[in-house]
Amino acid sequence: MHRRHLLLCALATLAPRTSFAAPTPYRLGAGGATITYTFMLSGAPVKGTIPVSQADLQVDPNNLSASTAVVRADVRRARTGLIFATEALKSESVLDAATHPTAQFRSTRVRVGPGGRISDGATLEGDLTLRGVTRPVRFDAGLFRARGSAADDFSQLTVMLKGRVDRRDFGAIGYPDLVDNTVGIDITAEISARG
Repeated sequence: MHRRHLLLCALATLAPRTSFAAPTPYRLGAGGATITYTFMLSGAPVKGTIPVSQADLQVDPNNLSASTAVVRADVRRARTGLIFATEALKSESVLDAATHPTAQFRSTRVRVGPGGRISDGATLEGDLTLRGVTRPVRFDAGLFRARGSAADDFSQLTVMLKGRVDRRDFGAIGYPDLVDNTVGIDITAEISARG
């Protein structure tokens, strides 16, 4: 219910040594993007997914703070491995998918380590809109080139994001006696430079 809108934002952490001279647009690769969320249901962990429906990413390797990402996910297609949990998730008291079918993440800031590279550690900050409520969120970010690619080849990338949100911040307060308030978010996305 949150993730993968986030995945594209990690790209803003590209190292300045890339050959791109200006902001470069990226698109989801053939492998697409997966937003995986985890929550505790009656003390047992439950995992689910939500597909990314749209992603707009611009990366400026020479000025990482100018990089931007907007990612949208279709919460009507949220799934868990349990049909009753899936229906409860999309209900009015949780995601309210019928009234608010789209979740959105808009990046606001990328923080990299002291060396200015994602390998030094990176954090992606942005605004997550869920159920019509917008709150700031933060994700630990990882960015990886395709295996065997040259050190300056950023044409194909895998983005990984990891974070947590409190569902009460977005008004998703249903089933408090069964479901914990903290939801883990893990996003993995393959992206490619448009060209």
